[in-house]
Amino acid sequence: MSFIPFELERWQSAWEHRVSFNLSESGVHPLSIAELLHITDTDPDELAAIRLGYSQADGTDQLRAAIAALYPGSNADNVIVTVGSSEANFVTSWTLLEPGDKVAILSPLYRQTWGLAQNFGAEVSTFELKPELGWEPDPDEVARAIQPGTKLVVITNPNNPTGHVLSPSARTEIVARTEAVGAWLLADEVYLGAELDGQTTETFWGNYERTVAVNGLSKAYALPGLRIGWLVAPAEFKEALWSRHDYTVIGPASCSDFLATRALGARDEILARTRKILNENYPVLDRWLQQYGPAVRWWRPDCGAISFVQYKQALASLDLAERIRQEYDVLIEPGEHFGFERSIRFGYGNETAEFKRALDVLTPAFQKYLMD
Repeated sequence: MSFIPFELERWQSAWEHRVSFNLSESGVHPLSIAELLHITDTDPDELAAIRLGYSQADGTDQLRAAIAALYPGSNADNVIVTVGSSEANFVTSWTLLEPGDKVAILSPLYRQTWGLAQNFGAEVSTFELKPELGWEPDPDEVARAIQPGTKLVVITNPNNPTGHVLSPSARTEIVARTEAVGAWLLADEVYLGAELDGQTTETFWGNYERTVAVNGLSKAYALPGLRIGWLVAPAEFKEALWSRHDYTVIGPASCSDFLATRALGARDEILARTRKILNENYPVLDRWLQQYGPAVRWWRPDCGAISFVQYKQALASLDLAERIRQEYDVLIEPGEHFGFERSIRFGYGNETAEFKRALDVLTPAFQKYLMD
């Protein structure tokens, strides 16, 4: 069986630390350990005193309780702490999927599960968010994709790369169709909490009994270096997921578990910082894009440090991104990595001064390649 590589992650890992400006990232400027200790009112000696032994494999009781508090009707027995939300997506896919299974996946999204499903031998169908519908899905396409016999339905909400939050009607349609065919619903909610208007998106947890909700500290919490994610699942299914987790990383790092527990205790302060960065930087990007007139089209994101920009020129997005990297030393994320051509995902979560400098560097690139 052929293997589908994860091109987005390879592209970013290959270049993000080798360019002057990285606009491919989808989170905000990360916190330092010193800043996190200050925000959480943690004595540095507490961190220094941690013994570097194995932590509890599914996450300490304290961290799992803090996570469960974010999901009405759940408790610590519903939670597994993972190494990033990527591991949560992986163990869920691994647990559920066998060769020949049918999987329906929302598109565009972060294509980890799209690739995993095919690498596990599943048959993938997609239902697309439509730009002409304001990045909402077509209900008829949802019904066609989530057909009888579907084993798993995968969504990202808030969405990556568009930054769109599904409407109540779209949520209801997806859940109803998933329930009608008896499939599992994997809801990747890693951007939840980074809404520009400050109104936290409702989790899919609690809408349907066969739901696995995934989240982590990498995006809204600006703590990707902790590598802390989690999944919330029905207690009996958690045991099946945990048995796969035993084969992957065993458990989270003890220092990361400690700092994650403190971070969730200061959730409001951390998310306020994130939203401040987003609301300062998005108007900068919006004004900058306006100078290119009809050559580009973009939408104000509801959530996250990401804006999806489409362009008219007949230039492959990976080719455009590669030219910009080589000639201007700026990394952008090509739409090809999401299955959408003639598009770019802009990350705008950098420090504001750095972000403005990056756009200044990009100006002649856009004039050269995207203007008529």
